[in-house]
Amino acid sequence: MANSNSPEIEPLSRTQILVVMGVTAIILLTIVKVWQKFSSVRLLPVEFNSQALLWGLGTAASIIISSSIIYRIWPAYRRSAEAYLKLIIKPLIWGDLIWLGLLPGLSEELLFRGMMLPAFGFNWTALIVSSLLFGVLHLSGASQWSYVVWATVVGFVLGYCTLITGNLLVPIIAHVITNFLSSCLWKVNYGKQAMEGE
Repeated sequence: MANSNSPEIEPLSRTQILVVMGVTAIILLTIVKVWQKFSSVRLLPVEFNSQALLWGLGTAASIIISSSIIYRIWPAYRRSAEAYLKLIIKPLIWGDLIWLGLLPGLSEELLFRGMMLPAFGFNWTALIVSSLLFGVLHLSGASQWSYVVWATVVGFVLGYCTLITGNLLVPIIAHVITNFLSSCLWKVNYGKQAMEGE
């Protein structure tokens, strides 16, 4: 009989996590480039302006606040998020969190919002399909289903903002900031819990 306390996935080292993040980003960016080469779909524009910055910051704040509320009220999500974040963030040092924000934030947005949304029609169907696929990307085990549900919702929010603004910079900013700040908050809280446990 399996030990119910043992994790589904063996813990990774800092180097392994950084390599996985880098390789995943390269794979996602390669998919975007190949998709562009063999289709007529054009990547959504990235337009630098104050409105995109405000949209991105506001979206990131909304996601982070919503996540912290859901974390408190939904036990399945709390367990799933805690296992996922412990696996990914615990081995990383503070400087690595910048990469955790940038690599997934850029590569995932280029694929899921920049390429998939226009390829699938830049409409509600495209939004739903790309959000579901984004959620599935975050599946790391059968017990992580609630984290996948949350990632799907986040994908929907990022995609909806992209549909409204037509600017890929909005979800990029939101995704990078959400990943970075959420990771920092988790690292601070984990450090406090570790100190209290001593």
